[in-house]
Amino acid sequence: MKYSTVTFLRHCLIKCIILCAGTCMMHCRQNAQTNEKAGVAISFDDHFINEWFALRPIFQKYNAKVTFFVTCPDSLTADEVSKLKTLQSDGHEIGFHGTIHGKSTELIMAGPENYKKIELAPGLSYMAKAGFNPTSYAHPGGNHNDQVDSVLLASGFKILRDVAISRRKIMGFQMYALAPRLMPWIYYDFDSERIVDALLIDEDSGLTEAEMKEALEKAKTDNKALMLFGHEPLYGKPKNGEYGFDVPFLEQILKEADRQKLKFYTMSELADTK
Repeated sequence: MKYSTVTFLRHCLIKCIILCAGTCMMHCRQNAQTNEKAGVAISFDDHFINEWFALRPIFQKYNAKVTFFVTCPDSLTADEVSKLKTLQSDGHEIGFHGTIHGKSTELIMAGPENYKKIELAPGLSYMAKAGFNPTSYAHPGGNHNDQVDSVLLASGFKILRDVAISRRKIMGFQMYALAPRLMPWIYYDFDSERIVDALLIDEDSGLTEAEMKEALEKAKTDNKALMLFGHEPLYGKPKNGEYGFDVPFLEQILKEADRQKLKFYTMSELADTK
C-alpha cells in the first residue's frame, strides 16, 4: 500500500510519539529503580546509653533506625541493658566499640591473640551475657590497620566502621575543608563492602544544615546510603570536656531524610543489602 506524503509524515509522527513515550516510561522506571535503595545510616559511639535513650521519641517521630556502638560493656548497669534492649526492639542495632576503647594498632603489635584477648573477647562476652550479639564494629578513635581488620572480620563482624572528617585543623590552622557531597567514601554503594567510613557530625565538625541537605540529596540521586556518626547528644555548646552532636542538628538531618523519603539503615543492614 502506498502512502501519501501527509499520511507518511503522520505515521512517522505517531511512531516518534510512541517511541518518546516509551523512552520516557522506561526512564521513569529506571529512576524509580535507581532510588529504591537510597538512604542514610547513622550511628553513635561510646557509652551514652541514657542520653541515647532520651532520643527515642525523635527516632520514632521520623521512623528512623540507627546503630549504637557500645564500648566498655563491663560497666553496663541493669537499667542500661534494659534501655538498650528496648532500643533494639524498636529496630535499632546494638554494635560493638571495643572492650577498653584501646588503640588497636598498638594492641595488635603483640600479636592477634593478644589483641583479641584484651579488646575483643572480654567485651563480647559481657555483651553476650547481657543478651547482645553484635555483628558490626566501630573502630575506637578510628585507629586500625589491615591486620586489625582481618582479625575483626575473621571474628564474625559483617561490617567495620571507620571515621571521616570534613574539616581538619592542626594547631589551629585549617588544613582542608570538604563539602560532604564531595566525599564519595562516606556513601555506601551496596557493593558488599565491609570496611567503611562514616562522617562525624559532632559540634566540632563544623557541618551546616545546608551541607547535610546537599549530602542527603546526593544519596538520593546516586542511590547510595550516606553514613554519619556522632557521640553524646548535646543541647548546647560542648563544655567541661564534652564531645558530641547538637540534638536539633540531628533532628534536622532526620527530618530532611524523611522528607526525601530516604531509607534508614543500621550498619549491618548495609552489608546485607544487595
